[in-house]
This record gives sequence, C-alpha cells and structure tokens, in this order.
Amino acid sequence: MLNVKVLKIEGRPNQFIIRASDGVYFQSYNSIICFIDKSGQVFLDRDKWDYSSTTGKYRNIFLGESKAETLKKIKSGKYILTDLN
Repeated sequence: MLNVKVLKIEGRPNQFIIRASDGVYFQSYNSIICFIDKSGQVFLDRDKWDYSSTTGKYRNIFLGESKAETLKKIKSGKYILTDLN
C-alpha cells in the first residue's frame, strides 16, 4: 500500500499535488496529468497533459517551466508520454 499525502493548491479548487511513496503526482480535477518518480523521471498523461488552459497553467507551475519547454522535453524524449489514467 502506498503512503499518500494529498495537498490542494492553495486557493485553487480541483488542483492537487499528491505525494506518494513512489513519487509525486499532479492531478487536475479527476485526471492525473503528471507523475515524477523517485529518480526524477517525468511522465505526462498522453491524452490529458494539455487538456485545457487551466490544466496547462497549473502543470507549468508544477513543473516550473513553460509549455514550450515541456514540448521540447517531450520531443527530445526527456519526458515520457504514457497513460496515467
């Protein structure tokens, strides 16, 4: 069983950071958008990572970068697109 701690992003309903024993998740509404494992590898949900401008705004905050930087890392293979949901 995973040890899990869920944090709401202050003042932002439906945006969550989930700290678990296997890594850290960013959830927007009911969808996992991003997962960073314990080694630092970033996984983005292939269908939801850029679902809406709100999702994108908080994904950028979570990752500490712009959408352009995220796209560059996806293209280079640094970030992995996968099914997180």
